[in-house]
Amino acid sequence: MNLAGSIVLITGGASGIGAETGRQLAERGARVALLDRDAAAAKATANSYPPPAHGHHLGVDADVSSTESLQRAVELVIAELGGLDVVVANAGIAAAGTVAISDVESLARTIEVNLTGVIRTVHATLPHVTASRGYYLLVSSAAALKNVPGGSSYAASKAGVEAFAGALRLEVAHKGVDVGVAHPAWIRTPMFAAQRQIESVNRSISQLPWPFSAVTDVEDCAAAFAGGITERRRKIYVPRALAAVDKVRGVFTGALWDRILKPRAAVNVPLIEQEIRDGRAAR
Repeated sequence: MNLAGSIVLITGGASGIGAETGRQLAERGARVALLDRDAAAAKATANSYPPPAHGHHLGVDADVSSTESLQRAVELVIAELGGLDVVVANAGIAAAGTVAISDVESLARTIEVNLTGVIRTVHATLPHVTASRGYYLLVSSAAALKNVPGGSSYAASKAGVEAFAGALRLEVAHKGVDVGVAHPAWIRTPMFAAQRQIESVNRSISQLPWPFSAVTDVEDCAAAFAGGITERRRKIYVPRALAAVDKVRGVFTGALWDRILKPRAAVNVPLIEQEIRDGRAAR
């Protein structure tokens, strides 16, 4: 796929993986529309990209948890840029915490943004991507490949993204549209930095077997995304070693994995819960 002159829409594009992926695609000649709730940051990021040979980049106010907001944003992108060739459904949130100590609305909000937001993004853009016989990259996670305590709704949302992408791929293949899924592990982004402030979460990450414990620079993650988009890949893994894990994921979601993690969870879960409670009390 030649990205020169192509039009790319990225949700959650104001910072982190979305912003850096947009930058690297712009360097390959794409015109990029960054959608984000932080419209000012999205516009500033888009303006920092190398200008395309023709046209311009966009930063657009959009909330993936609102169908109306997404539809307005997509209409603006189409009006300004003229179409859509690639959509990267990247917007996501995460918060460390167990089900027992998490607010139920916070758990539901994670599903709403990470999974339902992807569904809304695809639905709003599908006619335009179909018209261009384009490509979707839906961002799942390494969390979809394993079971660990402390991120139940996040893992559920990312597993849902993968399942949604699998069905979508079969629905649109005969129309010339390809669908890829990205499985990044830990990436150095503001969201990752916020989670690592919880010492017990830090410790839990370090106890995970490699490559689940691998931490990748955002530039390297974006390079993997950009390469995968160019090649219209079905799967993108960051780090690449997760590809082998995917083939044997039953090991990391089965009874043996449970037996290995239960003793660690018995120690780590109370520590995570207490540290989060202490942090809330301090605020």
